[in-house]
Amino acid sequence: MKLFRQYLLIGGMPQAGIEFLNTNDYTKVDRIKRDILKLYKNDISKYAKGYEHKVLSIFDEIPSQLSKHEKKFMLSSLSKDARFRDYEDAFTWLDEAMITNVCFNASDPNFGLSLNRDRLTLKMYMADTGLLLSQAFSENDDMHQEVAKAIIQDRLEVNNGMIFENIVAQMFTALNKKLYFYSRADNQDRSNTMEIDFLIIDQFKPTKISPVEVKSGKNYTTSSMDKFSNKFKDKLGKKYIIHTKDLTQKDDVIYLPVYMTMFL
Repeated sequence: MKLFRQYLLIGGMPQAGIEFLNTNDYTKVDRIKRDILKLYKNDISKYAKGYEHKVLSIFDEIPSQLSKHEKKFMLSSLSKDARFRDYEDAFTWLDEAMITNVCFNASDPNFGLSLNRDRLTLKMYMADTGLLLSQAFSENDDMHQEVAKAIIQDRLEVNNGMIFENIVAQMFTALNKKLYFYSRADNQDRSNTMEIDFLIIDQFKPTKISPVEVKSGKNYTTSSMDKFSNKFKDKLGKKYIIHTKDLTQKDDVIYLPVYMTMFL
């Protein structure tokens, strides 16, 4: 887990990795990542002509959106009158440029997730978690050094959920998995209110869906997974909790260390 946390901080950009190998200095690595973020913004201004301001506003807002309990991207944070049809091209540009990974809500967790995609309800992840951290904690060099120590020592008090959910989205994307989640709110019946971080096709039963929950803390509940399992039990294959502890299995749920996500 210590090595994995180092990877979270450094990310996968070759320049950042080489700098860490040469200096073992997170602050110098952070400066390189910030330069890359500036290049991203320059490219947006250069190539997203006509809607570059919308692309930049979404890009800048990603850390704030992911730091919320519900990580769905709320257009109202950009403008109270914002409509998805006005920003759809901007979301698509970021996704096709491979700067971000888009995750859509699947309104019916069934085989053929793309057939039930709700394109109006989505989450936006950074394609590189190391860049996300530099974007989120960009106040000054000293701040990033303290954040780096806190992450390595597992004592970061906030935003752990943002970091670990982003890295799981990154790993799923590297496996060529399309990103989907399930979210439903029911003010009349709380048993129908639930959110599952990711839905993937079961690798052993291709007609079944595997729900995946990401847990960054040491103590957590599985209430959404339990409700989801009861509601859609006939559609489900293997169920996974991705966490920071050891590999284990309890009942019909596999608890998987986060660094083993690549085997799903």
